[in-house]
Amino acid sequence: MEATPAPGGAAALQALRSRDFRLVFVGQAISLIGDFAYLTALAWTGNELEGPRALSVILGVNAACMLATLLLGGALADRYDRRRLMIVSDLVRGAAVGVLAVAAATGHLSFGLLLVLAGIVGLGDGFFTPAFGGLVPLVVEAPSLASANALIGFARWGGLVVGPAFAGLLLGATGPGTVFAVDAASFVVSAGFIWRARPRAAGRASDIGPFAQVGEGFRYVASVPWLWVTIVLASISVMVAVAPFQALLPEVVRSHFDAGPGGLGLLQACFGVGTAAGALLYGQRRSRGRRVVVTYSFWGISNLLTAITVLQPSLGVGATLAVVRGLLVGFAITIWETTLMELVPTERLGRVISLDYFGSFALLPVGFALAGVASTVADANTVIAVGATLSGALLLGALLNKRLRSI
Repeated sequence: MEATPAPGGAAALQALRSRDFRLVFVGQAISLIGDFAYLTALAWTGNELEGPRALSVILGVNAACMLATLLLGGALADRYDRRRLMIVSDLVRGAAVGVLAVAAATGHLSFGLLLVLAGIVGLGDGFFTPAFGGLVPLVVEAPSLASANALIGFARWGGLVVGPAFAGLLLGATGPGTVFAVDAASFVVSAGFIWRARPRAAGRASDIGPFAQVGEGFRYVASVPWLWVTIVLASISVMVAVAPFQALLPEVVRSHFDAGPGGLGLLQACFGVGTAAGALLYGQRRSRGRRVVVTYSFWGISNLLTAITVLQPSLGVGATLAVVRGLLVGFAITIWETTLMELVPTERLGRVISLDYFGSFALLPVGFALAGVASTVADANTVIAVGATLSGALLLGALLNKRLRSI
């Protein structure tokens, strides 16, 4: 794992020179395809069982369970072997989705079962996320972090292209059980690739209890303005824009665009194409300046495009806008993840990533609940458009602050 940048056109691929990163990357690429196929099947199945409000509840339970273990997961990731935490999390989540597959195949799928198993997957997510974020700097050298995050972003959002398209085909041909079975298998494959990786040892957090370590992480984040300001803004944006869009998009596809599961898969796949391209584009970018301005601008504009997407009448135009939104989001997220890994000390990285996710998504269950209530008094298009517009205005308005622009 060399420390010099890769030449010219190969900059975004530099991290692939590391054997251990290749193993982690391939495992995640496979797992993420399964995850996005699962989410598409979950969204469509929940909407069919109980309607848009039921999907809000399912997604809210999943998010709440992730948040319940996220901070503890960050403390454990800074104290114990991050690789083992990831493997255990993968196997537990795979088992939960496997039960869901069996239930669907045998005709025992119910709203209650979706709630319970979505909650178990969320609990596993809370342990996996900070361990994975903390593992990346241990399998590549520092100059390759931008490349590593670009490739991870490509795998993540490439999964959003392949997974929903795959799910759209299987839902119509075989039903949700097959989709859930594919996701369960992908967790096992991911665990196998992670098991073969041999990351460097990380610096360890101070030998105090896990809850005291969480408190130490809070104090560190509170002392770094670019961290806590971004987390607060992201939390509000997720509540008013991301949650309604996730919960109500199937209804928009059905009632506004007059399409079926294939239409939902098309919009998600087009967003994935854009985000994958945006992540790789950042991997090629040499300059690392003006990170806050670029990140907030791209997130804000993406939200405004979301509002336009659900208000205009054409599924084709919506798909085109999804590509543009994805390009902006993929670029911005890769900036943010790379910045964390470059500037946060390794021994604190697991907790900072967990606090970033916790803070950013703390209001997600609230957003799902509000979206469910709002959908009873206004159509899904209006609910999504209002939330996305508010979020876009908040993020772009924040840049009027000179001190924030100068970070």
